[in-house]
Amino acid sequence: MQRFENQTVIVTGGGGGIGGATCRRFGREGGRVAVFDLKLDAAEKVAAAVRAEGGAAQAFCCDITDRASVDAAVAAAEAALGPIDVLVNNAGWDVFKPFTKTEPAQWDRLIAINLTGALHMHHAVLPGMAARKSGRIVNIASDAARVGSSGEAVYAACKGGLVAFSKTIAREHARHGITVNVVCPGPTDTALFADYKEGAGNPEKLMEAFTRSIPLGRIGQPDDLPGAVLYFASSDAAYVTGQVLSVSGGLTMVG
Repeated sequence: MQRFENQTVIVTGGGGGIGGATCRRFGREGGRVAVFDLKLDAAEKVAAAVRAEGGAAQAFCCDITDRASVDAAVAAAEAALGPIDVLVNNAGWDVFKPFTKTEPAQWDRLIAINLTGALHMHHAVLPGMAARKSGRIVNIASDAARVGSSGEAVYAACKGGLVAFSKTIAREHARHGITVNVVCPGPTDTALFADYKEGAGNPEKLMEAFTRSIPLGRIGQPDDLPGAVLYFASSDAAYVTGQVLSVSGGLTMVG
């Protein structure tokens, strides 16, 4: 029996690098995958890739900053695939500038996508999980939340807030059999990281600096993340909740 057979999994930002890799891995392990993304065409490509590998997946357009969109997408996913067993909050966005160079409108969007969006998803999914007395939530934060990151002040603040929120929800819903844990990627070769390099003005030099500073000697790849995500989502982590795990090649070693 595969670990996620007969389980319905939502992955937000499922059309992107880490999200897509996570969807494909859940599909290979028997999950029914709801690929949530603002870009429906990207979500459709990932869902098609899951199905091509023999898995079950369906794409859903979802703007996590809009509660009505979230409610509609969750309802559609449950109607098509069944009650939600696993929620992976992965969607994110960033602006790579020193804080004093940013504008309040950018803060609003950063907070809406990186923090409020996750709150919407929890608020939509938790009541059903609590009623069924079962559920797994895995929130994708960032090592920027744990150690800071120059040029990502508001993003780091949002991800730090997500870590604190996750621990609180883990406490509030432990009695319902729901676990809530956090995965913090380090530098990972995604579209977001490409934007970060461009924002730095000298992407080649930045890439060399990151590679030298990572003990394992390379930038992370999207496929490096799903193992940690699926561990927290699985029965192997039934007695693990409120925890934070960095997947960063050793760049950060937080006790």
